[in-house]
Amino acid sequence: MTDFSTRRTMMVDTQVRPSDVTKFPIIDAMLTVAREDFVPTAQREAAYVGENLDLGEGRVLLEPRTLAKMLDVLAIDADELVLDLGCALGYSSAVIARMAQAVVAVEQDADMARDAQDALVAAGADNAVVHQGPLIDGAAQHGPYDVIIVEGGVADVPEALVAQLKEGGRIAAIFMSGPLGEVRVGYKRAGQMSWRLAFNATAPYLPGFEPEMSFTF
Repeated sequence: MTDFSTRRTMMVDTQVRPSDVTKFPIIDAMLTVAREDFVPTAQREAAYVGENLDLGEGRVLLEPRTLAKMLDVLAIDADELVLDLGCALGYSSAVIARMAQAVVAVEQDADMARDAQDALVAAGADNAVVHQGPLIDGAAQHGPYDVIIVEGGVADVPEALVAQLKEGGRIAAIFMSGPLGEVRVGYKRAGQMSWRLAFNATAPYLPGFEPEMSFTF
């Protein structure tokens, strides 16, 4: 029988802490949430690998290092409302739920959304709710949000999502350029976003966040 608890500790000790992520709420959440319960059954043995985990249909579970560093730069407080875009099977939402007041997780794949809600309930994350709908639309009816985290690659963050962020709030997303990407954190001031580079990471584009195709004649 696989000892997932030991693997979880190893993940934190070898992938998270060496990436200069030391905030207790992040470490505690990643040591507590059973990552293997938020991946397809056939992928449970690979749940703790140090790379993006293929979930099929072009979707991935972000590698532990990337998620941990995104959470680190976002510095989520216990009284904040978080929008988790592209939650897939709910792992990131379960982690964030241990740090924030509440999490609204958005997933457009109906099967993933259902499985995520089931897994979150089983994990006791009763302050997380899954909203099924296009990722690009967010979930304005539950906002505005203190924090928005985008669980995949983007070409840009549309104004419709920025509008769901509170004044003074922040967004983290993986901006892709070809095969390379970088996580940027944006801060909303006077209705405008100010972005800064946080660290390098890569992920497939999330549905709806792909670059627009340009045609030349």
